[in-house]
Amino acid sequence: MQKFGFIGLGIMGSAMAANLLKGGCSVTVWNRTPGKAGHLAALGAEIAPTPRAVIESCPISFAMLADPAAALGCCFGKNGVLAGIGAGKGYVDMSTVDAATSRQISAAISAKGGRFLEAPVSGSRKPAEEGTLLILAAGDRSLYEDAMPGLAKMGKKILFLGETGNGADMKLVVNMVMGGMMAIFCEGLALGAKAGLRTADFLDVLDSGALANPMFRLKGGLIGEGNFTTAFPLKHMQKDLRLAAALGDRLEQPLFSAAAANEAFIRARQRGYGDEDFSAVFKAITE
Repeated sequence: MQKFGFIGLGIMGSAMAANLLKGGCSVTVWNRTPGKAGHLAALGAEIAPTPRAVIESCPISFAMLADPAAALGCCFGKNGVLAGIGAGKGYVDMSTVDAATSRQISAAISAKGGRFLEAPVSGSRKPAEEGTLLILAAGDRSLYEDAMPGLAKMGKKILFLGETGNGADMKLVVNMVMGGMMAIFCEGLALGAKAGLRTADFLDVLDSGALANPMFRLKGGLIGEGNFTTAFPLKHMQKDLRLAAALGDRLEQPLFSAAAANEAFIRARQRGYGDEDFSAVFKAITE
């Protein structure tokens, strides 16, 4: 039986760890809020007291954390990942962070003889539950190959993008596009409604032409119902837009549309919608 560790049991991590367990793996888990691990324990997971304990007990461990601060804290904190890393042990960070954060963690892991792979994912709650995420891996190629049995239980397509940082940059660019699409989509819904157009007709037109895509198809109906049940938290989308903007600054690439989208999501966070689905930017746009 393959043995993996899993650190971070939020909306995404909880579903991903469950897929490892359902796939027949032995899994040791840790979460900052222990109560979130209860349903995984019922599936057979072992609960560890610290990230260090997870790393020490497993040859390869995955992590799915909220942001760069959480990723760094989990790695470098007391009884953190770095404290448990030894020769040959693998650490796969699937969090969405900036490339600098990923490289900092990679260097620290490597200095202790461990192996590091960044593997941020594209997808939200449903793909995480179904094991159909898109995984954007980069870093240690040998760890990529050794972790593949676990990655394959969590994702439908797994790419290796080269050196550490490439996976982080790819994820930020992808989420920047998604955030921009959601912002203009919600503005279209709002403008159409004020012009007296039926929302159902607007969605039908979008879905019948070149603009058809799964996100508009799914979110349009939910927005129309006022259903903003969280699949991907709005606060995380705004964090990704912020990180993408910082990447643009570093590379001297203007990001006019992304900057405007970021402001819409900032406004939504300020109005208290951060923990709702990222489609709740619609509420900030229409208020």
